[in-house]
Amino acid sequence: MLGDMKEKCYLWATRVKTYGDGTTDEYDPVCTLNAQKPLILSKVHFASLKGARYIESDIVNAMCLILNRQNIKRFEEEIYCLPLNIVNMAIGNHVGGDFLQPKSKKQFMVEDYPMFIPFLDLKKLASHPYIFAPVCYSEHWWIWVADVRKRNFYILDLYHKMCPSKERMKLNKFVGHVISRMRVYAGGRAPLKKKDCEIKPLYIDISGQKIQYDCAIYVMKWLEIIHPENIKKGKYEWDNWTQRRRSHFRV
Repeated sequence: MLGDMKEKCYLWATRVKTYGDGTTDEYDPVCTLNAQKPLILSKVHFASLKGARYIESDIVNAMCLILNRQNIKRFEEEIYCLPLNIVNMAIGNHVGGDFLQPKSKKQFMVEDYPMFIPFLDLKKLASHPYIFAPVCYSEHWWIWVADVRKRNFYILDLYHKMCPSKERMKLNKFVGHVISRMRVYAGGRAPLKKKDCEIKPLYIDISGQKIQYDCAIYVMKWLEIIHPENIKKGKYEWDNWTQRRRSHFRV
């Protein structure tokens, strides 16, 4: 596609119309992504790609599903980008990162989320040595990384070079607990840690965004370009984006 055609597609997808009766076309389907299961994306999702907007989670979810099918060695053999819906719904159901649901007192169970299981590639989840999980909490995005072979854990955060609070560490440990249970469900040999309290993710020093709306944009770009071996160094060298380059990535 030529540049002017891409621009026309972007404008068409991100402009929401309002009709005379007050209704809009924001929930009109734009496309269907054929991943593990068809994912329908509507105009409301693409409209969030406009500047100074928070990105809809289904856009990040679609990015994960697309990357998992890329004919690139690190996605075919090393990295599995975990579709985020189960993780983020689990966070919402276990308020404050508690391992038990506040009402039912049940532990996290993958089977409690049957609507999202078909989007998982269980074979890759069980076999790939690295699991990358985008996490969204209080409109802030970061990536939770598991090195399955060495059973090490890392956090790629836009704002923080160390854990900002005990509550956030508790939440990060819970995410590790969820991913560990999901991997076992998929056929992985054993939990990533014998005890959930042993999950202690290390924060990686990495470039972050200058504008609060861009965290999901950075997360998607990181998923696309990061080589896992560089994460182990504790610092990931990557030049910060200009506003122009971030805007171009949204398009």
